Amino acid sequence: MKKTLTFGLIAAAGGSVLPAQAQDTQDTMVVIGARTPTEISQIPGAAWVVDEAQLQQQLNAGQSLKSALGRLIPGFDFGSSTNRTNYAQNFRGRDALVMINGVSLNSSRSLSRQFDSIDPFNITRVEVLSGASSLYGGGATGGIINIVTKKGEEGLNFESELGVTSGFNDSDDLTKRAAQSISGGNERVKGRLAIAVQENGSFYDADGEIIKPDIAQSGLQENRSVDLMGNLAVKISESERLDVTAQYYDSAYAGDKGLYYPNYDSGATYSEKIQGSEVRDGYDSDVDPETERLYLNANYHHRALLGQEFYFQAYHREESSVFNPFPGASTFTVSEQNTDLTGAKAAFTAQLSKPLSVTYGLDLSREEFDSKRYTLAPSDGGLELDQTDVLDPYYPSFQADTLAAFAQADYQLTRNLQLSGGARFEQTDVEVDPQSGNDGGSNSYDVSLFNLKALYDFHNGHQTWLSYTQGFEIPDIAKAYRGVSFDISDNPVDGIKTQQLETGWRFNGGNWQTQVAAYYSWSDKAIDYLYSNDGNLEIGVTTIDKDVRTYGVEGKVERFFGQNWTLGSTFNAVKSEEKIGGEWQDASITDASMPKATLYGEWSDIDTRARLQVNRTFDLDDASGNELDGFTTVDATASQDTAFGTVSLGIENLLDEDYVTIWGQRAAVFYEAYGAQSLWDLKGRGRTYTLSWSHSY
Repeated sequence: MKKTLTFGLIAAAGGSVLPAQAQDTQDTMVVIGARTPTEISQIPGAAWVVDEAQLQQQLNAGQSLKSALGRLIPGFDFGSSTNRTNYAQNFRGRDALVMINGVSLNSSRSLSRQFDSIDPFNITRVEVLSGASSLYGGGATGGIINIVTKKGEEGLNFESELGVTSGFNDSDDLTKRAAQSISGGNERVKGRLAIAVQENGSFYDADGEIIKPDIAQSGLQENRSVDLMGNLAVKISESERLDVTAQYYDSAYAGDKGLYYPNYDSGATYSEKIQGSEVRDGYDSDVDPETERLYLNANYHHRALLGQEFYFQAYHREESSVFNPFPGASTFTVSEQNTDLTGAKAAFTAQLSKPLSVTYGLDLSREEFDSKRYTLAPSDGGLELDQTDVLDPYYPSFQADTLAAFAQADYQLTRNLQLSGGARFEQTDVEVDPQSGNDGGSNSYDVSLFNLKALYDFHNGHQTWLSYTQGFEIPDIAKAYRGVSFDISDNPVDGIKTQQLETGWRFNGGNWQTQVAAYYSWSDKAIDYLYSNDGNLEIGVTTIDKDVRTYGVEGKVERFFGQNWTLGSTFNAVKSEEKIGGEWQDASITDASMPKATLYGEWSDIDTRARLQVNRTFDLDDASGNELDGFTTVDATASQDTAFGTVSLGIENLLDEDYVTIWGQRAAVFYEAYGAQSLWDLKGRGRTYTLSWSHSY
């Protein structure tokens, strides 16, 4: 079967996740930097396309979007399905730029909620590019993950979905979801409107104990999410097309369970006050955790403007992130952080000669940030929380304006050898408002980023490539300039440029699909944390001169047996190091990636599928003696197509493994100064069953 996969505006270079049979891959098309169809055999680098069926298979086993992608994308770390945060869920040990239809979900204030942004019901595929690109800046030091949403189709079409998830531990151990879409149109106008709702109950670990809420980054227990999305595509003329997408997304706590602190009123020290916490009914707070987003995106395409392909994109994104109430010495506090992002991108693609094509253009954006902190008076051991005060602003407000020019060229030097190269010139001007402790001010970041790539095709199913890319990120502006005893003039906070070398090989032939890449990335600056005078509490960040490197091997190998059986594996053997005292040492476990692997077997025919998957993350330690414990989980899924839709049954953590999530282990290190180690004992879910039904008609 031939497939056409659109790569949005993801820039030049990458391979692709391949279709179900190796012999079909040579016909698979993607649209990359120039946004013109290109066979995957012409892409010089490692990339992956996760289609809807692959994603749905993981979701049927009870996974969240971010945990599903961690199992499907070789270089992307495992994530948890119980927490909102994807903090330190790295791509090749570095940050990932996450987008929806080419619109960045990253912000200068790093909140790590990019995947708390869309219901998977509205996703048609996820496109992944390893390394940075010339078309994108901000945060793409490890790679780019672009979520592509569903569009309308001709005629009148409906899609329905229902699902329930439970570990059968108690009556509240129940997650319910429902989704419905309608789409239709004709050759000139097509539209789609969809709504998806999910209500989570409580989560339980392998011992049947309720999992405590994450009071630092906020969990997803007792949470309700609503995703309303619409799309309209208009064929203006034979050469022109306009595509508009709008979305409202809200994910908020909606339960009555909270942490009860039995010693909060009687404890002499802070550590004593928060000891012995337990989950109880009767929780009621004036401010609860929530992620609220508004997204607008318009794309215009002209096939022959000035003899070239022309693309113009305009977008706007608003989001509000409210965190979990956090206990203090006598009151609780909650932060609310708001970001508005508005921007536009224009790009031309010119075919200068048969072997040479060039994509070039401009993009600009404005990001605005503000925040506040609520003070809550506790009673009944923290189960009753009444708002008493608001600190506005909490972090200093800021505005970041970015203007960038980019160009990418592809040249077919010989029948076998393709060369690519690109550049991005970017300037970001930051204006920080005054706040108690600093006078505000401005800072500018100017950076030039380059990439060079070569692909050699042996024309016998084997291909190999070599690439060099540069990426750039600005550390957390709000934290960097939060006032204590410094201001913007004596803490300028440099940006961090990351360089990466990659070489890879892929083979598509017979019954094999294989893509493997080795990578090495490095930078000469790193983020450093600033602490209070007693050295216990983090109060800000800055950048320091420090050599940091990450290297590893990632890949996916699949072997087909006959028409029905597939055996495969994905893996990422990764190591992160920093130079201290002239010697390379293991990087902190709070930031470094854990090596990981999956092994799976699958049987399928026309209307029946079954999959058994083993997920393994390996131990990790650092130079300070901290450790992350690896763990193994097993998932199983089966689905059957019927005349009335597809019925699926999935089991997460089939062997009922008892483990603490990666984030939970990291949080114990981050917040050890607060005491009460049990607060950060954030375990993974025990054996959990998911039954779902979906139907397109």
